[in-house]
Amino acid sequence: MSTGLWITLVLVAAILGAVAGFFLARRSMMSYMKKNPPISEEMMRSMMTSMGQKPSQKKLNQMMAQMKAQAAQADKK
Repeated sequence: MSTGLWITLVLVAAILGAVAGFFLARRSMMSYMKKNPPISEEMMRSMMTSMGQKPSQKKLNQMMAQMKAQAAQADKK
């Protein structure tokens, strides 16, 4: 096997591996974020309390539903 062909095969394999690794990492990160959202109800409650608001459970449920709807809409794009 000639040296030029060997180098070409190595470069093609490296590029294909990088592309496949990118998409695999992207898919696993998106599924992780879907299962474990970055903001929980408790975090939202503490943020509202620190801003001087008294959060009701109804208000928290509305905000969480709104965030889930936005995430679902972003997934469709």
